[in-house]
Amino acid sequence: MTRSVAAPHVGIWMYENGGGREIEQRLVHALAERGIQTSTGLNLRDARAKDGQIICNGVVMEQLDAFLSYNAGQQTQFQVYLYQALSQAIPTLNNYEAFALAEDKFRTSHLLNSQGICTADYRLCHKNDMDGLKQALRDFGGKLIYKPTDGWGGVGIVKIDSEQALDMLLPFLSRTDLRYFYVERFIDYDNTDYRIDVVDGKFVGCYGRKAPKDDWKTNITSGGSVFVREPDDEVVDLAIRAANTLGLEIAGVDLIYDREREEYVVLEVNTIPAFATPEQEALGINFNQAKIDAMVELIERTATQKSALHTHKVA
Repeated sequence: MTRSVAAPHVGIWMYENGGGREIEQRLVHALAERGIQTSTGLNLRDARAKDGQIICNGVVMEQLDAFLSYNAGQQTQFQVYLYQALSQAIPTLNNYEAFALAEDKFRTSHLLNSQGICTADYRLCHKNDMDGLKQALRDFGGKLIYKPTDGWGGVGIVKIDSEQALDMLLPFLSRTDLRYFYVERFIDYDNTDYRIDVVDGKFVGCYGRKAPKDDWKTNITSGGSVFVREPDDEVVDLAIRAANTLGLEIAGVDLIYDREREEYVVLEVNTIPAFATPEQEALGINFNQAKIDAMVELIERTATQKSALHTHKVA
């Protein structure tokens, strides 16, 4: 006879600020309507691993049919380490391999460039290659951006617009435990960008961000503001290509327009792009429902496939 398939069981760790709790409730409700059980609040910070199992808040994580990790601001090395181990046993969203790739700015730019997707010109230099850094500054027209290869929200990003400024920064860099320096050409743009949300290879939403006066960073955490923005097909297609190239099921792709070269550039690909906050929705940024619908479809398909593997025939 054939043993019946149990209802899929999905774990979720969702950020709570900026309307995240309400988004989680909407996801849980939509999944329940499809017969999918959920366990929420599965912050791997609270997990322990032993005897071949990761247990978080009483849930044996390996027994889940999928795990949605959706909290960028509270990721630690411990949580990411367990996330990697868990991904070897069950489907995770995003899948860990793509998540780890996209979290690394150098590896992201390197792969996208190899596939013909335009990013900022970049250099990766050994920590002792000061001549290489200075040569990059000259090659990039006297302006470059120093970026940590990981991190989010614009933290640690520094604009260098002269060799003197670089000389002032070098003593600080030499005292860090960095193994290498990643720098990008500073792009002449209008201080606005596009944030394109992609789920399961499909466009689900867009908004624009604008840097504050006398600044160039558009990140909200750096003081940037959001506005309603409609993308054209070129921007959407480029964002989808970037997400697919990295293998991400869920992505937020940041693009800017290079006025000097007259082309769109993928600046960054985010693995946990936030939903619109209530304040942003009040401005007319209204893609949340489309994103929820697409994520529910993705979660259902992923969890159902895993759950179906539990079905087996017995004599």
